[in-house]
Amino acid sequence: IQAIYHLVHSYPYLLPDILMVGLLSGICLIVGTMIGSGIFISPKSVLLYSGAVGPCLLIWTACGVLSTLGALCYAELGTMITKSGGEYPYFMEAFGSIVAYLYSWTTIMVLKPSSFAIITLSFAEYASTPFYPGCSPPLIVTKCLAAAAILIITSINCLSVKLASYVQNFFTAAKLIIILVIVGAGIVLLAQGKTENFSNAFDGTATSFGAIGLAFYNGLWAYDGWNQLNFITEELKDPFRDLPLAIVIGIPLVTVCYVLVNVAYFTVMTTTELLLSPAVAVTFGDRVLYPASWIVPLFVVFSTFGSANGSCFTAGRLVYASGREGHMVKILSYINVKRYTPAPALIFNGVLAIFYIIPADINTLINYFSFAQWFFYGLAALALIVMRFTRKDLDRPVKIPVVLAGIMVLVSCYLVLAPIIDQPELEYLYCTIFIFSGLILYYPFVYRKVNWGRKIMRPITMHLQLLMDVAPPEKTE
Repeated sequence: IQAIYHLVHSYPYLLPDILMVGLLSGICLIVGTMIGSGIFISPKSVLLYSGAVGPCLLIWTACGVLSTLGALCYAELGTMITKSGGEYPYFMEAFGSIVAYLYSWTTIMVLKPSSFAIITLSFAEYASTPFYPGCSPPLIVTKCLAAAAILIITSINCLSVKLASYVQNFFTAAKLIIILVIVGAGIVLLAQGKTENFSNAFDGTATSFGAIGLAFYNGLWAYDGWNQLNFITEELKDPFRDLPLAIVIGIPLVTVCYVLVNVAYFTVMTTTELLLSPAVAVTFGDRVLYPASWIVPLFVVFSTFGSANGSCFTAGRLVYASGREGHMVKILSYINVKRYTPAPALIFNGVLAIFYIIPADINTLINYFSFAQWFFYGLAALALIVMRFTRKDLDRPVKIPVVLAGIMVLVSCYLVLAPIIDQPELEYLYCTIFIFSGLILYYPFVYRKVNWGRKIMRPITMHLQLLMDVAPPEKTE
């Protein structure tokens, strides 16, 4: 962290004049956040639930198409309501304060920090594995390394928007390089006739209603991040142009990369070998790129670090937007008076992420994350439909066919309900209880605005304001 401070002060161009994110940085944010550890981990899970090579590749393609449909809905929403915070301002406009509050409560307290924790745990596993040949790294090492990554990434984002943007662009380039290496090797092997794993590609296809849903869950987890640009709409140079263009360029690029990477995997490994592999990308590198196979885990580390940086970058904006509307404590809506970064919101997200890595079980977190997240994705598509009738006065620079939003709502319902119907789990009940438990705090502190709550928070806010050198946004302009 001291080295980061020294870097920022040594190179003035990294100092935080207020950065407006352009088209290239927008594409890098989408691509860099979407391509994390998922494409290096999820192929096993998607194959496990889909049952065969053919349906596995079809599900990866369908996940890309579905992500694009969802992102097009968000393009209309983001150019119609140009406020940062992701789904939060859309729910506020379409459904009112309670729904927006429940979304911000769930996302700020669980979804964003748990996602941050998942990505940094993956980073830590890949970064520590080379130092423990022949065995798994100790759990304490993995968790300490993940916590260190959270601290470094949070510090970068607190120091400078510009520095965080440069870091995102660099690591996005790095992850595209390793994907090109894997895809290039796969194409060479296919040209040499390595196609035996693609014969009888649909033998053993899963037919279970819930299994297909779980296969989509794991595939869509790898695609998650397609809505990240909507969290920073206010920081885009030209949201009416850059938001839809970044979506149209970024998500199809990721889809092509994911499908081709899976094709490359299947040229080298049978379905059984892929399912038994502890790290699919590393096994591929050991078989195809030896003696330069070390570049695969190195670039996977780069990939996960960049994805974690993108997750942190956008999470702080939701906390900031929620605090600005009074749905979170006011200090979280303050920004640093010198660096113009939402430091309290970023630090709050980082602290929660560190708490989530302590008992972390990645698979449980992924299921929990996917169930709640797709509920809100469907609700956002429904918000678009609702506002076609209730807010006809709003200008819509991007207007998609309403049937696409309808498809998104139906698919979201399937993804939320199918695994619950097929294999009921207590974690789904816990998720639902947690979402609605936010109402316990909403009534006294948001709706009634009790005076004793303000009296308690006023001195705490003042001391934190002095400690972090932050102020309300209007005081820094």
